[in-house]
Amino acid sequence: MLRSPGGNPRHLISAADLTRDDAVLILDTAEEMARVADRPIKKLPTLRGRTVVNLFFEDSTRTRISFEAAAKRLSADVINFSAKGSSVSKGESLKDTALTLEAMGADAVVIRHGSSGAPYRLATSGWIDGAVVNAGDGTHEHPTQALLDAFTIRRRLVGADAGLGKDLDGRRVTIVGDILHSRVARSNVHLLTTLGAQVTLVAPPTLVPVGVERWPCEVSYSLDDVLPASDAVMMLRVQRERMNAAYFPTEREYSRRYGLDGLRMAKMPEHAVVMHPGPMNRGMEITAEVADSGRCTAVEQVANGVSVRMAVLYLLLGGSETALPSAAARTEENK
Repeated sequence: MLRSPGGNPRHLISAADLTRDDAVLILDTAEEMARVADRPIKKLPTLRGRTVVNLFFEDSTRTRISFEAAAKRLSADVINFSAKGSSVSKGESLKDTALTLEAMGADAVVIRHGSSGAPYRLATSGWIDGAVVNAGDGTHEHPTQALLDAFTIRRRLVGADAGLGKDLDGRRVTIVGDILHSRVARSNVHLLTTLGAQVTLVAPPTLVPVGVERWPCEVSYSLDDVLPASDAVMMLRVQRERMNAAYFPTEREYSRRYGLDGLRMAKMPEHAVVMHPGPMNRGMEITAEVADSGRCTAVEQVANGVSVRMAVLYLLLGGSETALPSAAARTEENK
């Protein structure tokens, strides 16, 4: 998290900004938030009177609704701002939009933008006083997606109750597909390695970014070689909307070499899980058999995303300790 001069969390722009302690605190707080979701009344009064603005310059379903649900469960007021049909479509700049939000008294701005670096610009510009949360910028990063992915892996492989204060030391996570255009992959590499996991990227050579050798991970071009040693396999959507050239011969060829089907899933260890950030291209990177199996966590990831985003908003706007009085005691017990 980018911090204020006093050292308090101020913004969440990049997973690379998170220390191990930051990440574990968010995941532990998310465990407490998940317990709230099991109650008959799924709300906390923590952010009553605060205003959270969802500022989305790109289309989104899961992320926008997830942040909206998270803020409302914390009793915040939520304003959803879509670039389509707004003054942005008439040419208004990011600065003028930000100044408008500041005039409305936004305490936090959750921004998704097609340009890499836009959330950082918003956070460091002085245009707004509120916290800034990056909900995906260009092909750069998507830190809350990485957090919910880590939360899901930890729950599946460590356990929800045993998970408090635990991390992912030694776990092997394989990320497969369109690495070049994936902000999810970049954030996951940063966060998962910070938490102690070993990450391997698998993709066609044309979909591996330049400079990947400087990333804290391994690279393989054979999915079949890495599956037997994987604790979690994360399948990425091929982002054809970001492609202006032919990165592989045909969809059928891509699926044959890099798609996950039932036969490939059988090569994975019995405890291993299959993940997908959504939306899925069924039949391309993942078959219906795998997507609908009990080993696929795609639906869990959506539910966990609300808990994680509640934790992020709470820690940025509410406090620096775990959310509920019982959390500190449970954390101490699990050390």
